[in-house]
Amino acid sequence: MDRLQAMRVFVTVVDLGSQSAAADHLDLSRPVVSRYLAELEDWVGARLMHRTTRKLSLTAAGSETLPRCRQMLELSCDMQAAVSEPDDTPRGLVRLSVSTSFGQAQLAEAMAEYVKRYPQVTIDLQMLDRTVNLVDERIDLAIRTSNDLDPNLIARHLTVCRSVICASPAYLLEHPQPQRVEELAGHNCLTHSYFGKSLWHFEEDGEPVSVPVHGNISANEASTLLRVTLAGAGVAMLPTYQAGDYIRSGQLIRLLPHAEPRQMNMYAVYASRKHMPQALRSLLDFLVLRFPPQPQWDAGLDVR
Repeated sequence: MDRLQAMRVFVTVVDLGSQSAAADHLDLSRPVVSRYLAELEDWVGARLMHRTTRKLSLTAAGSETLPRCRQMLELSCDMQAAVSEPDDTPRGLVRLSVSTSFGQAQLAEAMAEYVKRYPQVTIDLQMLDRTVNLVDERIDLAIRTSNDLDPNLIARHLTVCRSVICASPAYLLEHPQPQRVEELAGHNCLTHSYFGKSLWHFEEDGEPVSVPVHGNISANEASTLLRVTLAGAGVAMLPTYQAGDYIRSGQLIRLLPHAEPRQMNMYAVYASRKHMPQALRSLLDFLVLRFPPQPQWDAGLDVR
């Protein structure tokens, strides 16, 4: 837990009289404010506020804790002023969460370039194929792929995640190449455990189309699906950031180019716009430029 931030949240809630007002003032979501308060109470070992629908009031422990929190925050500001650098050079640790497939296919190389540009920044990459809680897991920035992002989150749009249907030349030597999406029902479709395990969604001639699929291999991580597709096990729906190089080299064959799988948006998600370290700010700006709406990995694939 960032204890100084938790103290800052507590003081702001008291000064403004509500969690909602504090959330707006600090540019935090309401759930994050509640979590900071709960974790501060856990750390102190006592309830700090009486919460009712009409107003907030301090408990005896809260009244004792409040002036000490103010002192700690003032001391923190004094320390920052005493050691502040005359320049804005990014420095320090940034913990970044990302899916294994995107981390391996695109982000690792990008981070190598970033730290060459900003050598005083340290990047801690957390390759996780699940949604993380930024506060609980002390994650500064998470890259998420979604079309239904929680509106309470603070996020910056990066790029679009497009997908393609593909198979290896070896698989297609033994199975007829599908000409219509409905023909996928007759193929061994390799599916993701959490996305489209039994139903693949497309846009064909401007109309949405959904096709039931089945196969004998599924996996909870896209890099594994890529490996089994390259091994000739079947047909897969893979993100272009991962499959693009293999299609361009001929190791995979793109199928059904007239049918576009459903696109997803990619976001950089973080906890607060205020008190943002220069390292995090520079990393966000770097990612926006690195991953534009028409990313380099889509070159030559004729995806829209």
